[in-house]
Amino acid sequence: QVREWKNEGSKRYMCTGRPGWLTVSLRVGKYKKVHKNIMINLMDVLEVDSERKVVRVEPLVTMGQLTAHLNPMGWTIPVVPELDDLTVGGLIMGTGIESSSHIYGLFQHTCVAYELVLADGSLVRCSPTENSDLFYAVPWSCGTLGFLVAAEIQMIPAKKYVKIHYEPVRGLQKICEKFTEESKKKENSFVEGLVYSLEEAVIMTGVLTDEAEQSKINRIGNYYKPWFFKHVEKYLKDDRTGIEYIPSRHYYHRHTRSIFWELQDIIPFGNNPIFRYVFGWMVPPKISLLKLTQGEAIRKLYEQHHVVQDMLVPMKSLEKSIQTFHADLNVYPLWLCPFILPNNPGMVHPKGDEAELYVDIGAYGEPKRKQFEARASMRQMEKFVRSVHGFQMLYADCYMTREEFWDMFDGSLYHKLREQMNCKDAFPEVYDKICKAARH
Repeated sequence: QVREWKNEGSKRYMCTGRPGWLTVSLRVGKYKKVHKNIMINLMDVLEVDSERKVVRVEPLVTMGQLTAHLNPMGWTIPVVPELDDLTVGGLIMGTGIESSSHIYGLFQHTCVAYELVLADGSLVRCSPTENSDLFYAVPWSCGTLGFLVAAEIQMIPAKKYVKIHYEPVRGLQKICEKFTEESKKKENSFVEGLVYSLEEAVIMTGVLTDEAEQSKINRIGNYYKPWFFKHVEKYLKDDRTGIEYIPSRHYYHRHTRSIFWELQDIIPFGNNPIFRYVFGWMVPPKISLLKLTQGEAIRKLYEQHHVVQDMLVPMKSLEKSIQTFHADLNVYPLWLCPFILPNNPGMVHPKGDEAELYVDIGAYGEPKRKQFEARASMRQMEKFVRSVHGFQMLYADCYMTREEFWDMFDGSLYHKLREQMNCKDAFPEVYDKICKAARH
């Protein structure tokens, strides 16, 4: 298809042909209508190499599919981002994170090789030792350097359960101290925080294990179970700590049934026990279905009165960041997920020469701040994130100017490769693909 595009005279930009409503991002890309759509229907797990501890997959393999395939074989991947429908391609070209990222980094840091079809129609494999510039430039590039056709991801042995410890913490300073302290401990397989108000949070730490106390097993993934964030909140309300054993696949997809806490805005009675027992098997509705069926008016309303953002900030700025989120958005719960950011080349790396501990702050829901205005409020947030050398996940609405965008991200390697590989006529620049300012 790429060669065909070349023979036709490379008249317009290329993009993947997968319809915008199918993606998990709430944004519907308008560029799909005007660019040449290249159909890439590659959705298979290609090989599981137990000796190298690597799984080779195609880009449309989803997290749900991958854990279902690997777990029975005794394997899993180090970073399993939350929602079942997230694809390997999306997690590499965008980004992905999970509560094990304080050990392993972002999803891209667990990948050992990519295979891409470039603008000239050639197939290239890249890894840290072969075509390494391309290997480091691919993450966050949103399909603007080439088409991903396969990826190799590290595997680790799977265990049956996650032994999870819930601890309510009160007082913002205490929350940040406790969260930082747990995130630094490598013996924690998982670290996650749910912040329910400026002064209240539950911090969870988990350890992978094959043994479990039968009386404390909680299969939270079953359709009739309470939504996970509501279950966690009970520890805060009762002001008690607790220990549970959650089957590992249930743990990996613990926020899937309630789409974190987004479903409470769509089905307000969804966590009602009667609803759960009778209709729980029907949720969550696929995000793609919601996007496909919503009209333009609803979408615009949603954009103005709803926020879905993930900001990645250095752990040392956590307290200041939560205060800023509170002042500009006032959305709760907030999701806290720690990750180590290695000093690799590419668009996203820490300011110094050392790997640094960062935290993803996820705000999903309806801002309660009185004067919330999507564009102005988000620009204020973006400015703050740039000031602490943080990053905004690119699946979300982004209101930065081109200068601000390249101030946040390091574009040196990316631009060099776009020049070298003649991407300028083949793919739009990443900014033009994702930023609101560029698309309106």
